[in-house]
Amino acid sequence: MRILLVEDDPELGPAIARALRAEHCAVDLIADGIDAAHLGETEAYDAAVLDLGLAGKDGITVLREWRAADRTLPVLILTARHGWSDKVAGFKAGADDYLVKPFRVEELMMRLRALVRRAAGHAQPVLTCGRLAFDTQIGHFELDGLPLKLTAFEWRVLSALMLRREAVIERLDLLERVYEGDADVDSNSLEVIVGRLRRKIGAEMIETVRGRGYRLTCPATP
Repeated sequence: MRILLVEDDPELGPAIARALRAEHCAVDLIADGIDAAHLGETEAYDAAVLDLGLAGKDGITVLREWRAADRTLPVLILTARHGWSDKVAGFKAGADDYLVKPFRVEELMMRLRALVRRAAGHAQPVLTCGRLAFDTQIGHFELDGLPLKLTAFEWRVLSALMLRREAVIERLDLLERVYEGDADVDSNSLEVIVGRLRRKIGAEMIETVRGRGYRLTCPATP
């Protein structure tokens, strides 16, 4: 997953970003509401974690601008405010979920995974594709019932393919979900990652669609 994290606390923001990266997420950390509004409207993210109390432009205003621009990415609001009116304002602006500080990062991760899964149209937490299974609640892959060891980049690519299995995912779309915004991306890096995944799960499962991107195919299991 590629996550837009908007948090102006100089200690909390980097701490959340480290925790999300430890779970294989690509994270763009922004502390200013004006920059957040721009990135949310112009970049591709699987979800956003948005603090309400921001400099430049508050979180509610940022969220309203995203929704006015028809940005449908799932948004989870973080706030130190306990009042019900703040929660109502967040949901009215278009929030999908809500956490009050302090919180456990494990709960944030579980909520984000559920938001991304439902946004992709999946009701069940465990997705299957042939011999491959993906538990979206814990971010765990299995092949033939055994744990599948993946690097962070491999996990990001395979999870994106799994959430939209049997559909073609454009090459640029995959690249945007694998790398953070300031990353120096080699032009052949995606092909290298896909090649490694093919060796791990079977070359026949990842189809190259020329001029477009890749598709995860789900052969029938014997």
